[in-house]
Amino acid sequence: MALTHDILAVIFAWYIGFLLRFNFDVPVEFFATIKQALWILLPIQVIAFVSFGLYRGTWRFASILDLKRIFLAVLTSALIATFVFMFSNMFHVPRSVLIINPILLILMMGGSRLIYRAFKEYQLYGVYLTKGKPVIIFGAGTAAISLVKDLSQSDQWRVVGILDDDVTMHGREIHGVKVLGSISKLAQTVSQNKVGHVIIAMSSATHQERRKVIDVINELGLKALTAPGIDDLMSGRINVSQIRPVDVEDLLGRDAVELDNSGLQHLISNHVVFVSGAGGSIGSELCRQIIKFNPSHLICLDISEYALYQLEQELTDSKLSVKLICVLGDVKHAARMDKLLEEYKPKLVFHAAAYKHVPLMEHYNISEAFYNNVIGTYTLGQACKKSKVEKFIFISTDKAVNPTNVMGATKRLAEMVCQSLQESQGTRFVMVRFGNVLGSSGSVIPKFRKQIKLGGPVTVTHPDIIRYFMSIPEAAQLVMQAGLMGKGGEIFVLDMGEPIRILDLAKDMIKLSGLSEDEIKIEFSGLRPGEKLYEELLAHDEKTLATPHKKLRIASAKSVDKIWTKSLIEWISSTLDKNEVILKEELKIWVTEYQGDINAN
Repeated sequence: MALTHDILAVIFAWYIGFLLRFNFDVPVEFFATIKQALWILLPIQVIAFVSFGLYRGTWRFASILDLKRIFLAVLTSALIATFVFMFSNMFHVPRSVLIINPILLILMMGGSRLIYRAFKEYQLYGVYLTKGKPVIIFGAGTAAISLVKDLSQSDQWRVVGILDDDVTMHGREIHGVKVLGSISKLAQTVSQNKVGHVIIAMSSATHQERRKVIDVINELGLKALTAPGIDDLMSGRINVSQIRPVDVEDLLGRDAVELDNSGLQHLISNHVVFVSGAGGSIGSELCRQIIKFNPSHLICLDISEYALYQLEQELTDSKLSVKLICVLGDVKHAARMDKLLEEYKPKLVFHAAAYKHVPLMEHYNISEAFYNNVIGTYTLGQACKKSKVEKFIFISTDKAVNPTNVMGATKRLAEMVCQSLQESQGTRFVMVRFGNVLGSSGSVIPKFRKQIKLGGPVTVTHPDIIRYFMSIPEAAQLVMQAGLMGKGGEIFVLDMGEPIRILDLAKDMIKLSGLSEDEIKIEFSGLRPGEKLYEELLAHDEKTLATPHKKLRIASAKSVDKIWTKSLIEWISSTLDKNEVILKEELKIWVTEYQGDINAN
């Protein structure tokens, strides 16, 4: 049908060209020329149309690219036809017709496609589809342009206006939708259009700007929605019109991490990388980030069969070019670690395997926490040295600073063990400290979300408790960046930004769910065993040194030697049969800054 249309357009454009040339009074002697020349012109132009791919797309989605193809096809065929007519002496075709004809043909072919698309999108003569819920879009940038275009084809939403603080955009239109003014005009726009939803399409905005916008939306009792982030759009995982409700992660989101991509490419590309604890929150995200830099092999180790299976399914579905090897194992099993590292010879080892749940490690599992977090780190570190691994990157925590719990103390011990393993040559040991990550298995956010879904109450341990938060991808990216920068023996401290009051977090989540604090009560349950009101990234006697990366600093922490580590391992080996009170008393000998409550139940 499209080809038939274009053939008819060629015929009409040819005849109309002659009519215009002779002011609609074509001399009789040209009648034969018109018909005979058309039989030569028609195959030339049809061949050009097919060659330039005019029929690969559909008119429903005709675009600038299609117009470009039409222009090139018509211009090429017109030049060929001109050459044939001017130099073959077969026909006398007026030169003005050879100029008028391609112009008319481009207008006919391009215009018909535009009209068809406009008709299919219910926008002919500016008449918009009136179905769908009225919605306002915040932002007039690239994301908003794509969003308006996609939503114009949706039966679910009807965009009534755009608000943006950029005054140069005020009064202009984006795909027929007017930019009504600044964000401060939201209340006026809502009352005029009976809007109940606002879509935030501000991909380049900082998290502080997003927070301000969401607060304005909440004050008016509107439902806040957000468009996908630019990373998701570029990866092709989701479409711009797949909007979703604003979640608390959007409020706590942080600015994008600047990575040394060329350095990481050189560090990882075509090399073997090993990740322990690969099934966990941080470990799995490390795997996702690492594969972007095309290692030759990615070795994923975890003790949990189910977690490893989930990771394997996810990464396999991604159709990787990387050789993925998922292995079950325990980092405390020296022979297993030696065999794996000797067989695959990784260049980098990211050690994320650990017990991290504070209350669980505080009672009944103290000895196991020592074995897993300290001896596991020591065992894997020794295996790395034997196999001549280039770098060992250890994932630590802010709870290792002035620890008030066993888990934090074990992480501090593991840091010191890594420092003692560092030698002038051989494997370089790099440690990275950071706080809570959003959406991890141990985060309060999934817990609060579940409590709100059940109708409350939301339980907060203490009204003044605060925590640092970081997104899982950001944490993983900065761990990799630290691994690139580390020379050996450093403890990198990530910039965690400003701490978040957990009570405020709970209130935000209740508001974002469309409920009030009268409907969902907040209760205080008291601090859990080993928990403190605030976390620290540095001990009292530690200082930091700047690095070339603005989100990474180096802590000048005290270090220990091999003799100390050997004595520590011997002590941990004796902990299994000891009373928990005694263990905590003795722990103060090894971690002098440990401040745990020895007698707490």
